[in-house]
Amino acid sequence: MRIVFAGTPEPAVPSLRALLASAHHEVVGVLTRPDAVAGRGRTVTRSPIGVVADEAGVEVATPRRLRDPDARETLERWAPDCVAVVAYGALVPPDLLDLPGHGWINLHFSLLPAWRGAAPVQAAIAAGDEFTGASTFRIEEGLDTGPVFGTLTERIRPDDTSGALLDRLADAGSHLLASTLDGIEAGELVAVPQPADGVSVAPKIEVADAQVTWNRPAHVVDRLIRSRTPDPGAWTLLGDTRIKLGPVSPTADGDLPADVGPLAPGAVAATKKAVFVGTASTPVRLGQVQPPGKKPIPAADWARGARLDGSTVLA
Repeated sequence: MRIVFAGTPEPAVPSLRALLASAHHEVVGVLTRPDAVAGRGRTVTRSPIGVVADEAGVEVATPRRLRDPDARETLERWAPDCVAVVAYGALVPPDLLDLPGHGWINLHFSLLPAWRGAAPVQAAIAAGDEFTGASTFRIEEGLDTGPVFGTLTERIRPDDTSGALLDRLADAGSHLLASTLDGIEAGELVAVPQPADGVSVAPKIEVADAQVTWNRPAHVVDRLIRSRTPDPGAWTLLGDTRIKLGPVSPTADGDLPADVGPLAPGAVAATKKAVFVGTASTPVRLGQVQPPGKKPIPAADWARGARLDGSTVLA
């Protein structure tokens, strides 16, 4: 089939590479988000998908909106049989959905209908799900509501961050997407409507959603921090200063050093080798801490530089 690939961030790269390597399909064009300012140098940067497409010599289009006339003209010129979508980051207008004969086929990183929306991996970790996965489905006008072609299942590990889990799903999902397109071309796959039960939604995570709430139980704090790592990065306030936190380790009864007593939510206790913060249940042990404008460092090193005392409370 003639394939147009629509994607933007790093997790979409394995799928594009898989389709470029496919003997059954030809990637005739790539849609990605416009080049954006990124990094401390504030330089204009090509998306990861744009970089891979450029290296492969595939034509790239970067429309700001797919409803723009130029976007439709480009798609019509490419004449795809199917558009494969992985984390593209823009809505598909209804009038473009039927332009390719086999429609727009999306690889979504959840077991639909669970966690429809922009942040399914983060939502699954934060909710404490034991399993998640990936689904391929045909895009329709609703939010991730289209009929499903195939799925795969992935166990969520106790120490998974959203970044680590997404890496695994991106790799496994690339094979699922390629096999889905193979099955569609061969006429062997029939999309199945999603069930009405089990629907949940995972909206885009804003920076404000990554603030740690210490008056929650330790396991909830742990899940929230891992779900926001690395993006947008969990954070807390030390006075008026925002500091980022890496994954933490919940403690059990008897885990605390003898000189660390009960801690109220947000209260900090630092020893020579560790830093503990109170929650609504047992304290958690901090891992990496990143002060503003600096690199992440071990929590004990940060505590020595921050000169914490017995009255320190994080908010």
